[in-house]
Amino acid sequence: MNHFDYRDGVMHAEDVALPAIAEAVGTPVYVYSTATFRRHAQVFRDALKPAGRVHLAYAIKANPNVAVLRVLADEGYGADVVSAGEMQRALAAGIPASDIVFSGVGKTRGELAQALDAGIGQFNLELEEEGEVLAALAHARGERAPAVLRVNPDVDAGTHAKISTGRKENKFGVAIDQAVAMFDRLSKHDGLDLRGVAIHIGSQLADLAPLEAAYARIGELVAELRAAGHRISRVDLGGGLGVPYKPGDVLPSPADYGAMVARATADWDVELMFEPGRVIAGNAGVLLTEVIWVKPGVVNPYVIVDAAMNDLARVAMYDAYHDFVAVAPTGERMMANIAGPVCETGDTFAMGRDIDAVKSGDLGVFRTAGAYGATMASTYNSRALVPEVLVDGDRFAVVADRIHPETILAAERVPEWLKR
Repeated sequence: MNHFDYRDGVMHAEDVALPAIAEAVGTPVYVYSTATFRRHAQVFRDALKPAGRVHLAYAIKANPNVAVLRVLADEGYGADVVSAGEMQRALAAGIPASDIVFSGVGKTRGELAQALDAGIGQFNLELEEEGEVLAALAHARGERAPAVLRVNPDVDAGTHAKISTGRKENKFGVAIDQAVAMFDRLSKHDGLDLRGVAIHIGSQLADLAPLEAAYARIGELVAELRAAGHRISRVDLGGGLGVPYKPGDVLPSPADYGAMVARATADWDVELMFEPGRVIAGNAGVLLTEVIWVKPGVVNPYVIVDAAMNDLARVAMYDAYHDFVAVAPTGERMMANIAGPVCETGDTFAMGRDIDAVKSGDLGVFRTAGAYGATMASTYNSRALVPEVLVDGDRFAVVADRIHPETILAAERVPEWLKR
C-alpha cells in the first residue's frame, strides 16, 4: 500500500498535489510519503510477532535520507549500516548506537575504530582477519566487541545477478563449511563477544523458498555450534524481501514471510535480527519529472523527460522496471519510449511501453522509487544532484537540497602549474 493516488484527476502524495511540489521545488525531484513509511514499518513489525524475540534494523543503503531515518527511528527501528558515513547518519537521526548493526565486506580499520567509539550494538564479521583486527582494537580499549559471523550458505536467491549475495562465488560471508572452525578460533579472542551468525542471500526476493532453504542451513549450523560448546544468542537473517514494481506483480507479503520465519526458526531459541530496506522504502517514494519533448521516432516516439539515469540508476544498472504514469492523465494512451537527457543510450527508462499520453510540459512520475533511487544518484554529465521532498499529510518540506553544478564546480581546484 502507498499514499500516492489521484484526486480530481491529479496525483497527490497524501494530501499534497504533486504539481504544487513541482512548482515550489522544480523537477526532477524525489517525493516521499511519511504515512507510507510508517505503515510499512508497522506492517513488517507486526508480521514478525509470531517469530518471538526480534530486532529490526532498517537497511540505510536503501534510502539514507536523515528525515526518513528519523521517521523510522520514531517507529522503533534500529539501523543496518555498511559504512561509517551511514553510521553517522543513523546517529544524527537519533537511532541509539546500541541498535546499530555494522554490515559490509570492506569495513576499514578506521571504520571499525569509529564504530567501537560510538558503541554500536553489533558487528557482522565477513572474514577471520576482520574479526582478529576488531578483537585487537576492542581489547586495547578494555572492551569486548559484540559480533556475529556472516556465513554464505551457497543458496541461489533467484534474483538479479548483481544483487545476489548468497552464492559461493559471491564476495559476502564465509563458506558455511568453514564456519564452525572459524567461529571456534575467533571465540578465543578476549576482545570479541561472539554471539551468533548472520546471513543475507540477496535483494528483491520474489520467492520465499530460497530463504527457507538458507534458514534451514543456518539452523543446522546453530546446532553444530552449540554442540561444540558455543553460546548462540543471536541469528541475523538479513533482509531482501521484494516489492512489486510492475502492475500485476504478486510477491510474498510480510505476513507470508513472518509465518515462514516463525516456522523455520521455531526451535532456535535466539533473538532474530532483520535488516529490511526496500520493503519499507520502495513504494514510499516516486520520482517526479517533467516531459521536455516528445520526439518522433522510427517505430515509437521518444518521451524525453528531465529525470535521467544519474537521478535513477536502477534501470541502466539492473534493467529494472519502474512504472511511469502521468500526474494528470487525460485517459488517452500512447506507445512510446521513455528516455532522459544524459548522453548515453543507456539513459532509457522504457522501450515500446504503453503509457498515459503526455506532451511537452506535462508532469509524470516513476513509481516505486523510494528505495535505491536518490541514494544512488550522481552528477554525471555535470547535472544537478536531485533533491528530495518529504510529505506529511497536507504539508511538505525539502529534506535534501538540489545541489547545482556551480556548487560542485566550486569544490574543484586547478593546480598552480595549470593556471594562466
